[in-house]
Amino acid sequence: MSMGTNIKALREERKLTQDKVAEALGVTFQAVSSWERDEYKPDTDKLIKLAELFDVSVSAIAEERQKAFHTKETIYNWEHMKTYVKTTARNFKLEDTLRAVDYAEEAHRGQTRKRSTVPYIYHPLNLACHALSMGIIEDEIIAACLLHDVVEDCGKKLEELPVSDETKELVRLLTRKDTPEEKRKETLDAYFHDIAQNPKATLVKCLDRCNNLTTMSWGLSRDRIYRTIKETEEYFPPLIKVLKDTTAYGNASWLLKYQMESMLDIYKRLM
Repeated sequence: MSMGTNIKALREERKLTQDKVAEALGVTFQAVSSWERDEYKPDTDKLIKLAELFDVSVSAIAEERQKAFHTKETIYNWEHMKTYVKTTARNFKLEDTLRAVDYAEEAHRGQTRKRSTVPYIYHPLNLACHALSMGIIEDEIIAACLLHDVVEDCGKKLEELPVSDETKELVRLLTRKDTPEEKRKETLDAYFHDIAQNPKATLVKCLDRCNNLTTMSWGLSRDRIYRTIKETEEYFPPLIKVLKDTTAYGNASWLLKYQMESMLDIYKRLM
């Protein structure tokens, strides 16, 4: 489809009139109409504003739709991942992990990933499988991958988690309290500083960020994507260095850095 057809389709998907689009961009509705009829093309600044208004990339407006690809929200079946994690935990006698799998599934029941129908448990299971695939078979790390959001997002209390004190400490470090926007920078500085003191918490946090980067194209607004890119560039290089300096996680640091930086580069080019 042409640029004009894309503009019209995106406008109608968001239930906006030509007048509303024109008002938001500071142009006449006749200009919007001429764009949609492919009589004229919007200037670059108006194209960027259209992308912001529709909350899509500029390429989603400018490129012909027949060049678009089929996309999917998940790669693996979460129930298969659960089976894999539990089987591995039994084989290696990872007691915290065995208790954490079912606890996390129940705690996140009914929750979905942002802007999707994907069960939330897909996310912590993905972290656990990511760690196991890198050869990291440490009970408290895999269990913390599974439980890292249950206190923050599910209203669970740290002391009631069915795991060891070491795993609880990792979950504590990974849990961030809601704070007002004006205190966000101060809160993040303290949060990432504390995580960096513990290589195991650092590893889980890097796994968490990698997974979140892979889903933010459909899970976050353009403003949130921009903020996530800036925060990743600020806070995660020191965490990667912590992993690099920890003998047991040196190989993981290379893989996580590669994934993180390549994802950031892709988003920057598309935005």
